[in-house]
Amino acid sequence: MPDIHYSKYLPLSEATFYVMLALNEPLHGYAIMQKVEAMSGGSVTLGPGTLYGVFGTLEKQALIVKVAEEERRKVYALTELGRAVLAEQVRRLEIMVGNARALLDAAGETK
Repeated sequence: MPDIHYSKYLPLSEATFYVMLALNEPLHGYAIMQKVEAMSGGSVTLGPGTLYGVFGTLEKQALIVKVAEEERRKVYALTELGRAVLAEQVRRLEIMVGNARALLDAAGETK
């Protein structure tokens, strides 16, 4: 059973999920945009407006923190709470994918 307090953070949007996933190491915004696009196989591309909106929300929720500023580039990292929320989102996604695979397998719709 998940911790009840995670419910106020979840579910994560696709953009938020990928930003948090990219922050497994401290990065600045442009590097996050590149990493998200690479990790998602090009299916998710973040513009600056979306990225900085996500940053604002995650900072307010204490899921990320600014750890440095290098030549006007702000470097962010996941907090301990952020890592826990991300892990809970992954657990939830694994359940969803497992249920979908079982349903599609039963219907003969997967390869």
